[in-house]
Amino acid sequence: MYQYNEDDQTLIEERVAQFRRQTERFLKGEISDDQFRALRLMNGVYIQTHAPMLRIAGPYGLLSSKQFRKLAHIAREYDKGYCHFTTRQNIQFNWPQLERIPDILEELASVQMHAIQTSGNCLRNTTSDHLAGVCIDEIEDPRPYCEIIRQWTTLHPEFAYLPRKFKIAVSGAALDRAATQFHDIGLHLVKNDADETGFQVLVGGGLGRTPIIGQVIRPYLEKKHLLSYLEAILRIYNLYGRRDNKYKARIKILVKETGLEEFTKLVEREWLLIKDNLELSADRIEAIKAQFAPPAYEHHAAEDTSFAQHQLENKAFATWVKHNTLNHRVPGYRITFLSLKAPDSPPGDMTDTQLDAVADLADQYSFGQIRSTHRQNLVFADVKQADLFSLWQKLDALKLATPNIGTVTDMICCPGLDFCSLANAGSIGIAKEINEALDNMDYIHDIGDVKINMSGCMNGCAHQSVGHIGILGVDKKGAEWYQLTLGGSSENEAAIGERLGPAVAKDQVTKAVTIILDVYVKQRLDDESFLDMVKRVGITPFKEEVYADN
Repeated sequence: MYQYNEDDQTLIEERVAQFRRQTERFLKGEISDDQFRALRLMNGVYIQTHAPMLRIAGPYGLLSSKQFRKLAHIAREYDKGYCHFTTRQNIQFNWPQLERIPDILEELASVQMHAIQTSGNCLRNTTSDHLAGVCIDEIEDPRPYCEIIRQWTTLHPEFAYLPRKFKIAVSGAALDRAATQFHDIGLHLVKNDADETGFQVLVGGGLGRTPIIGQVIRPYLEKKHLLSYLEAILRIYNLYGRRDNKYKARIKILVKETGLEEFTKLVEREWLLIKDNLELSADRIEAIKAQFAPPAYEHHAAEDTSFAQHQLENKAFATWVKHNTLNHRVPGYRITFLSLKAPDSPPGDMTDTQLDAVADLADQYSFGQIRSTHRQNLVFADVKQADLFSLWQKLDALKLATPNIGTVTDMICCPGLDFCSLANAGSIGIAKEINEALDNMDYIHDIGDVKINMSGCMNGCAHQSVGHIGILGVDKKGAEWYQLTLGGSSENEAAIGERLGPAVAKDQVTKAVTIILDVYVKQRLDDESFLDMVKRVGITPFKEEVYADN
């Protein structure tokens, strides 16, 4: 895990002091609302429906137990006892007092955390595969490159005020778990014909009100040119991106309107001007890689037989292992998910008690590290199989062992009207209602991977456009209604969901979801996945049943 050097620490401490002065001046009336807005956004502060919201960066989703304990402390002392994990591997507090936010930032700085550029029209938190470094399908660990990008993007003077926000995701495995095709820039570590590892570069992806799948702008880029090529893309976007209409200001619109061929020419021309002066040296890459060295695995961990025995003797444990753990690249270890989707809890939320307990468990079972996922769960990446039964018992007591990873109750859900000033409709209550209904269905664990994503507005923070089942809250004359889409995916075969039909009333959403799942169970072929069935039959069978009474 990357550790700050003196320059890193000085930068975030000075940023805290700067924002403290800015906040004090605003509260004294020396800075107007408009002037302060840009300053607070660049420090992760939104003004929401009930209170300010502070978004904290979770660089490529990797956090330490010490940082988790700090989050628990902040939840107790500055908020209402909990925090929220987002789809971009960040952490949010929904109830801080504005005058105390500089104090929170100072606390965060003491454990190498910050909120710099987690909002505003700038380069946002770089995200990555939450299984980086431990998954069995990995070409190369992407985290060192994420860290290199993080350092390059932080307070980059040329890109502080872009036409709109800008997001980069990096994947190093065969399976894209970082939704790279739906980012402004997506990077895939790939091999060329000479078996050398470099980057495939995608550009122009995005979600929100105009979801677009990114396109390959360069099939192979040498590692040494990573930053120069990213900078060339940013320069072209900064120069030509629209600033007259915020709904058309993202790079995805620029690429679409310009055309990929012409956009590529512009980028390549700019790149030739700067590539030789911004090369990444092999020494630099190796120095950062050293910060992500594997932990001290036990070589004889695979010899333990208790793991298999516990599964035979305890059906609940076996179910949890099946759904909430994955194969690890090191024999004797497993990747372990902590579900933040208990039926009676808002998706992605954690209490201060849970945060403290998870920090202790991470120290005991997973080398003191925790990861956040794009589906608002957590991961212990390095758990010995022999420890899984004990860990499961402790997670179950904390309500963090719901065996639903990859099932329909593992929903992505934004805060909706409960907190967000942009929302048109609620999300948390609907998610709870759907969970309760699905929890009573016997076949939930048998239908496989079905992803439900629900957003309260078109901004799509919960990625409803790429949900296998997408739910979007809309306002109809002051009433909450919901549009449904089917067939979306953010993985390798990326797809944007197709709209099922007219929006349904709030009290009909759960019924519609259960009908969709019933149609799938009745009409699927053998072990056919939900996505494969939608591709095979289209949306018509689902539409006919959902709107049968209309």
